[in-house]
Amino acid sequence: MTDIYDCIIVGAGPAGLAAALYTSRDRFKSLMLEKFQPGGQINNTDRIENYPGIKHTDGPGLIETMYNQAEHFGTEIQTNCEVTKLEKSSDGNIVVFCDEQQFAAKAVILAPGSDYRKLGVPGEEKFRKAGAGVSYCGTCDGPFFKGKQVVCVGGGNTAIEETLGLTRFAEKVTLIHRRDEFRATKVLAEELLQKAQKPDSNLIIKYSTVATAIQGKEKVQSVKLKNIKTGREEDYPCDGVFIFIGMVPNTNFIKGFVELTDKGFIKCDCAYLRTNVPGVFVAGDCRVGAAMQLATAVADGIVAAMMLRQYFREPKWWKEPVSDLLQPAGW
Repeated sequence: MTDIYDCIIVGAGPAGLAAALYTSRDRFKSLMLEKFQPGGQINNTDRIENYPGIKHTDGPGLIETMYNQAEHFGTEIQTNCEVTKLEKSSDGNIVVFCDEQQFAAKAVILAPGSDYRKLGVPGEEKFRKAGAGVSYCGTCDGPFFKGKQVVCVGGGNTAIEETLGLTRFAEKVTLIHRRDEFRATKVLAEELLQKAQKPDSNLIIKYSTVATAIQGKEKVQSVKLKNIKTGREEDYPCDGVFIFIGMVPNTNFIKGFVELTDKGFIKCDCAYLRTNVPGVFVAGDCRVGAAMQLATAVADGIVAAMMLRQYFREPKWWKEPVSDLLQPAGW
């Protein structure tokens, strides 16, 4: 470990790449470390139509452009480099451990992202590939199922909100839940039930039901469902399966370093994305309050990079309450 970077960015998904673009354009010496290859989950998306300003693109194409932008402005990028832990050194810098290597920086932007929680049933991985029929985001992929039949899995707030959204596109939406009642807030559950009870509703609810397999040839054609009370099984025809059973943040490597929620999301002030460790920012789907969208992940990366400037100007700013700072361009 010789050089001290101005900024180390952990993760080369949309949030990390956006942060790298901004820190490098500001002439901060920036290093990006990525466990696998750039892009993260967005690489599995073959159609992106909800990114403002771009009518149509695909995940790999967008990531390639973002990667080239960051590299063009001087970001040093190391892939296949898994970060295992972070520490504060005695000189106030932050040490990042990656395999047998160590790097140090004045500030760090954590953008390791998160993964969708999987059902773990046969067919799920097969049909996860772009356009095959398994999705984890109704907001992202709902419009592609216009006039089709879909099955949704889950019982929390996100599951209900996404399922209701899908009823605007799909011809038929079936929500299955392993319990007899939903875990979602009462107002959302009531809205769902009211929707399902309408005479012309395209929404069906199946309680005490789980999916045991996702079936088809090139694309999803049916789901094998099982009633956990009666044991009855059926092959349920559908064109797609939406799985809404939660997210798993990629934050095991920073347990004990920054403050996490019980579910592993990084705690921060959601205005300036500061963690409880001075000099350590967070961006993207790994943080509390994240909207889990491409555009908001990119925005997070930009905000974190801009706030990094303020931290370098005035380190004591880190301890100032958010309420005293909330004004246009207050930084």
